[in-house]
Amino acid sequence: MRILIVEDDVALARFIHKGLEAEHHAVDSAHDGEQGCSMALGIDYDLVILDLNLPGMNGLSLLKTLRQRKPHIPVMILTARSRVEDRVLGLDAGADDYLVKPFSFLELAARARALSRRGKSPAESVLRVRDLNLDRVERKVERAGRAIELTTKEFALLEYLMRNAGRRLTRAMIIEHVWNLTFDSATNVVDVYINYLRRKVDDGFTPPLIHTIRGVGYELNPGTGVPA
Repeated sequence: MRILIVEDDVALARFIHKGLEAEHHAVDSAHDGEQGCSMALGIDYDLVILDLNLPGMNGLSLLKTLRQRKPHIPVMILTARSRVEDRVLGLDAGADDYLVKPFSFLELAARARALSRRGKSPAESVLRVRDLNLDRVERKVERAGRAIELTTKEFALLEYLMRNAGRRLTRAMIIEHVWNLTFDSATNVVDVYINYLRRKVDDGFTPPLIHTIRGVGYELNPGTGVPA
């Protein structure tokens, strides 16, 4: 997942950030409400972890803005406000989960995984494009019944391509989501990893699924694009 942490306690945000990165998520952090709102609206996140006591725009205002503009993005409130009334207020404002500080990181990570699955049918936990299957829970990939071994980064790249099957993805979109980096036109890391995936996912199989879109980037789709 790509996760946004909106937390004004910089040390705590860094702790959560490192923990989630260790679980192979792409993570961004913001330390005030206005920055968090701008990032949440401008980037395609899979989860927002949101403090309520934020400078600038407070957490509830940010949450209400998100619900108006991006109603389907999962939001977990992470706050020291432990009263029942505060929990009810946060959940009624549109939060999907509410975790009180101090907290266990293991619980936070488990709740994040649960939110990523919430609202999905069982079939959606396994992504399928033609005869290519990717199990997001078991972290397994196979094509035409043959198991394919992928590195962590190859798996993340393939998952992003499959989640956006049929959509043209620029190199900037891919590197920002999968590597959590600002795009540098001088880097060829996306092209290198696309070639790694092609050797494992397309070589020896018909039809090729990973296509180059000239002048744009890449697309995972059995019926469009021009293979490089």
